[in-house]
Amino acid sequence: MNNYYNMKKVWSLLGVVTMTLLLVSCNQKKSSEIEDGWVQLFNGKDLAGWTVKIKGYDAGDNFGNTFRVEDGMIKVRYEQYDSLRDRFGHLFYNDEFSHYKLRVEYRIVGEQCPGAPGWAYKNSGIMIHGQTPESMEKDQDFPTSIEVQLLGSDSLVQRTNLNVCTPGTNIVMNNQLILDHCINSSSKNFYGEEWITAEVEVRGNDVISHIVNGDTVLQYNQPQLDERDATYAKLIALNGGDKMLSKGTISLQSEGHPIDFRKVEIMPLKD
Repeated sequence: MNNYYNMKKVWSLLGVVTMTLLLVSCNQKKSSEIEDGWVQLFNGKDLAGWTVKIKGYDAGDNFGNTFRVEDGMIKVRYEQYDSLRDRFGHLFYNDEFSHYKLRVEYRIVGEQCPGAPGWAYKNSGIMIHGQTPESMEKDQDFPTSIEVQLLGSDSLVQRTNLNVCTPGTNIVMNNQLILDHCINSSSKNFYGEEWITAEVEVRGNDVISHIVNGDTVLQYNQPQLDERDATYAKLIALNGGDKMLSKGTISLQSEGHPIDFRKVEIMPLKD
């Protein structure tokens, strides 16, 4: 009888120890997730939480199934286009962000869409501090935003990557307002269809950094609406009369060359 009760106590003790270890493991996992801090904007399954806006179409109309999810990736494709005809598109995440780090893994693939402009060869982008898709005009080419360019090179065309362009906006570099539309980064050239990690660290209206495969290649600050742009009056009113941009949408571009995105994640930062 004593042996029976002793064995029962042993099994009870083992049960307690097992439950304790499981709880510790769960807590460690939660702590790791909190410490890691990355939130997935793309769920790997569908475009839930995202809105498409293509020039010439209403917000939400994904003409030609331009943006689709296949093989766990967001793919930009043009099989249903006879010609691009400047139908540039953007896939907007349905929220606005101010202080954050964005990480995107992408590769530029295949051949350019017929009718796409030459400058759009191996060219796409990540738009930050952007307007909403609903506030865009139906025939507007690009959202007013800051563009982090995703650029490829080949034997004939060599371009730095993660350059900045400013549709409807301006930036400040070295305490000087920059009115040029695009500024080159210091990155190396990227060839072929390799996977590339692009990161953007955004501090509201303060410093914005472009990082490619771990290397910081460009920095600027004070993103702001451009008084010369047709969208200025409308967007400054929506921004409470302030031309300085401290937050906005994030979107992925379709500019005429196929591209895959396998990861889109964000880490909120303190103000």
